[in-house]
Amino acid sequence: MPGFTVMSNQFMGQLPKANVFDGMGAGGNNLSPDLTWKDAPSGTKSFLILVHDPDAPTPAGFTHWCAFNIPASVTSLPTGASSEGMPEGTIEGGNSYGTIGYGGACPPPGDAAHAYHLTLYALGTDTIDLPAGSPAEKVVFMATQHILGKTGLTAHYAR
Repeated sequence: MPGFTVMSNQFMGQLPKANVFDGMGAGGNNLSPDLTWKDAPSGTKSFLILVHDPDAPTPAGFTHWCAFNIPASVTSLPTGASSEGMPEGTIEGGNSYGTIGYGGACPPPGDAAHAYHLTLYALGTDTIDLPAGSPAEKVVFMATQHILGKTGLTAHYAR
């Protein structure tokens, strides 16, 4: 039986400039990646997306995106959904840039390629009762008791 999977035409291998940050000399478009998923576990009521860079030069790594309360009826997001409009009911948390929504890859120049882990969680609850801009750590903590399954992708980027 096929399992819960997420796919992307962008979030794989070396990230394209579309998914790279648009500041600090990174020169990207800062667009969230296209995503498509299938075979969510039975009982899924919503989804949570988290993009994290554990290779960032900080003790806790770097959170690039946290989006939650994505309705269970949603099975894909187009490129740029974070800035162009997420599905109705979706809330975006804060990222490590100090903003809300997607913040693209921006490793320090000269660093080896950083790994960017995208995790898609299937949740057995319709909503996580937190406001927009909530820290990803708090969102994941509140979601933990509702996780029915998870899947993910890893991409890399260096400049």
